[in-house]
Amino acid sequence: MQYRKLTPNLMVNNMDASLKFYTEGLGFERTITVPDETPFVFAAVAAGTVEIFLNTQESGTVQAGGMSMYLEVEGLKRLHERVQQNNIKIHIPLNETFYGMREFAVLDPDRYLVIFAERIQERIKKEK
Repeated sequence: MQYRKLTPNLMVNNMDASLKFYTEGLGFERTITVPDETPFVFAAVAAGTVEIFLNTQESGTVQAGGMSMYLEVEGLKRLHERVQQNNIKIHIPLNETFYGMREFAVLDPDRYLVIFAERIQERIKKEK
């Protein structure tokens, strides 16, 4: 198993203000919004290889200490097995998302949500 990427997943009080701060203030580009029209409950911004997720309370995301971590990995199945073997409670069961990822999540001892994800290869091949 190899860790590939960490994406901060921030809980925000005001999506419009946060998007303005990261895009206009810091030069990030808005890459994803959910839904497509305002009011957004989720957004992603990126600059180069740096990506940040922004979530509102309405998104349904657990506010685990104010942020969560989204770790892209290779070998998700092995990691999932390791988590189970170590009796770590799985907070969000293993699932496939509409955006082409396979994911599951746990809460760390301080209740931060840690989401592990791996790209679904079949979707990548179909898109090419």
